[in-house]
Amino acid sequence: MRLHRNLCFAVIDGLTLIFNEKKYADKVIQQLLKRDKRWGSRDRAFVAETTYDIVRWKRLYAEIAEVKEPFDRDNLWRMFAVWATLKGIKLPDWKYFENTPTRKIKGRFDEFSKIRKFKESIPDWIDITGEKELGNTVWTKEIEALNEQADVILRVNTLKTTKEKLQAELFDVDIETEFLKGYPNALKLKDRANVFATEAFKKGLFEVQDASSQLVADFLDIKPGMRVVDTCAGAGGKTLHIAALMENKGQIIAMDIYEKKLHELKRRAKRNGAHNIETRAIDSTKVIKKLYDKADRVLIDAPCSGLGVLRRNPDAKWKLEESFLERIKETQQNILQQYSRMVKAGGKLVYATCSVLPSENQKQVETFLASDAGNDFNLVKDHKVLAHKSGYDGFYMALLERKSE
Repeated sequence: MRLHRNLCFAVIDGLTLIFNEKKYADKVIQQLLKRDKRWGSRDRAFVAETTYDIVRWKRLYAEIAEVKEPFDRDNLWRMFAVWATLKGIKLPDWKYFENTPTRKIKGRFDEFSKIRKFKESIPDWIDITGEKELGNTVWTKEIEALNEQADVILRVNTLKTTKEKLQAELFDVDIETEFLKGYPNALKLKDRANVFATEAFKKGLFEVQDASSQLVADFLDIKPGMRVVDTCAGAGGKTLHIAALMENKGQIIAMDIYEKKLHELKRRAKRNGAHNIETRAIDSTKVIKKLYDKADRVLIDAPCSGLGVLRRNPDAKWKLEESFLERIKETQQNILQQYSRMVKAGGKLVYATCSVLPSENQKQVETFLASDAGNDFNLVKDHKVLAHKSGYDGFYMALLERKSE
């Protein structure tokens, strides 16, 4: 591979924003990709994938390059040189790469690869927490899997098409996909492609949604005609899946504390042809209280550490703080205590997170069931998804049933 100066500059500019100005990697990359209209798909892929790569392996590359934060541009070029050397890419004769110690880089890589926190490029506290909660063997396998690049998985919108028809339509525009056993509405891309530019996406025939995330709506045991409340709907990935499972019959109330996200959900719902979704911003406790004892199904896709989705959000490793983890556990329990009251007698609740930590998952459910609010509920089943076993994001989901009166 030959390195092109303008593409490398884009990567360095992106890393400056992500590391030093704490911008979100996905947003920075979106901006970078609009930088030069002459870039082809390969150029854009290089910028996106190289930036994500260096973000993912920040700690390892910084240790090898012997640089410390905040990184100036020379530091970032040194980290870039480490990335290129380890990829076997010949460094061009540019001033940024003068005196790059290629052999020393490889030697230091071998040395640091013996220590998990460097090898997997994670902060000390995440490594300690992961080992404490999952045990040494499982955590070692899990964090390795969470550092792999995520596959692109589509969820077929069954309100508009079938898996077979969508597969054929994408094949006509040179996008090859395969079915996934155990995931009834999923198609996995064989090679990465910009699926958002396709007519199929514009027509609302699919959404991009990881296979693990697609299990959550199914777990709710939904039937058409029900009243379902999605309490932490966000931009609505799971809400739209629920609408498809309900065949547009019944009512979905999508709620969130961020009204802006609900606007995005409305836009997506229109494209998806999902007509049974009503959005409500949670701007006071009244919004919740109005629905006490009224819902057949309630989904709590709770805010969490997001450790299960590091493959697609590698910069989260560097933004996450230990104090946040403690605070979010309190929030999770408060949400369970309050929102569970919307489930009517005989109705069901799913508590889900995209975390792999038992303290955010099973422990929260146990605490809830042992509380006054949880007295009315039974645990029907739960499902723990680990990335190293499934090949997809880490997730947890528990199905609880409220006792009939």
